[in-house]
Amino acid sequence: MSPLLELRGLTAHYGDFQALFGVDLALEEGRTLAVIGANGAGKTTLMRAITGIARVSGGSAALAGARIDRMAAPDILRAGIAMVPEGRRLFPSLSVEENLRIGAHARRGNGFWTLARIYELFPVLRDRRLQPATALSGGQQQMVAIGRALMSNPRVLLCDELSLGLAPVVIREIYAAFPTIRDSGAAIVVVEQDISQALKVADAVHCMMEGRITLSGPPASLSREAIHDAYFGVRHA
Repeated sequence: MSPLLELRGLTAHYGDFQALFGVDLALEEGRTLAVIGANGAGKTTLMRAITGIARVSGGSAALAGARIDRMAAPDILRAGIAMVPEGRRLFPSLSVEENLRIGAHARRGNGFWTLARIYELFPVLRDRRLQPATALSGGQQQMVAIGRALMSNPRVLLCDELSLGLAPVVIREIYAAFPTIRDSGAAIVVVEQDISQALKVADAVHCMMEGRITLSGPPASLSREAIHDAYFGVRHA
């Protein structure tokens, strides 16, 4: 099967500072890839480079075989890559439903995701749909952010630190939505500091450190020791 999303030798800069170094990545439709690593490892920069927010300075990124690394961020969104950003970034002056509808502005045709299906995925949002989005709990706000991204009917959903600051029971509820999202045809890239959670949901894992991928593979093939060493940059004699 050809990759839906493929990066080859991707590099990225912030001004003169190089943040990514030759990143390779391949993701098939309906699969989940977890990107793990400590703070400053380059995980968020990788997401920003894929979505056109960070400047790609070398290598290539392709969606379904078509290059996207020279496209503007709005065009990448319309092509089918949507991101749930770290910190959610909801519009505080808008209701839950208004925040969700904003995601439909970049909608790709008459796809699977509609308001009704978002409310089926996260029933609590239906009950709170007329409330200001930022009046909700942190977990419910995260559901709004995911729903907003899904409303564009993405082919690839990028999720940056979904579990950050949330209680374990809420994290489990949010990740329980992943099978439905994958069944809709979307592939998922999830950035996580929570290694255990990443291993539970992913078909493959990439560990990053200092802008480089230091370990890759299916979760079952990666030992805890190997993950620990890649995560913290441990080198053995």
